[in-house]
Amino acid sequence: MVRAYAQEHVYRHPWDRVTAAAWRKFTDPDTPAVLSHIVDVHTLSRRLDPAAGRLHITRSITVRSPPLPFLLRRALSGQDAVICHCVESSVVDARARSMDIVARNATLRGLIEVEERSSYRPHPDHPDGWTLFRQETSIRCRPLAALAAIAEKVEHRCAERFLQNSVKGREVVERICKYLEAESSAAASC
Repeated sequence: MVRAYAQEHVYRHPWDRVTAAAWRKFTDPDTPAVLSHIVDVHTLSRRLDPAAGRLHITRSITVRSPPLPFLLRRALSGQDAVICHCVESSVVDARARSMDIVARNATLRGLIEVEERSSYRPHPDHPDGWTLFRQETSIRCRPLAALAAIAEKVEHRCAERFLQNSVKGREVVERICKYLEAESSAAASC
């Protein structure tokens, strides 16, 4: 069984500021207090395609899971929380003013598959001032599919956690956008 969740958010900031803030999300000094589930982030590759005007980046993101339900703890030899490694692929197209991100778990795929797709585009009604963020997450519990009720509970709990973390991530991006806005206003007044 696959569960899919989608959400949208409008940043009342221009696309270039929002995407700059999104790139700073994991490196901002105040982020660890908000996104405490993020253990580590590493850039694995970075490639610029000058002809197409696109930047391709692949990162490894290590996250700590919330406490696991009893059945999953038993399946994982009694572990209460699990460290999971994810691979994030991003494409930034400055000409088209688009940024697309796909993140998938690289570990625990025998138990659960998670794919998160995010996009940042200028808002159709306010293209020079606002940014539309879309996020879709699909979650699939593999070995528990035969036990639909348990799989549904696990998927629901995972979805709740992803939605909570998504809200926190947007809060971090909003905070950084405000910082960047103040920084650019100060530079303009000099």
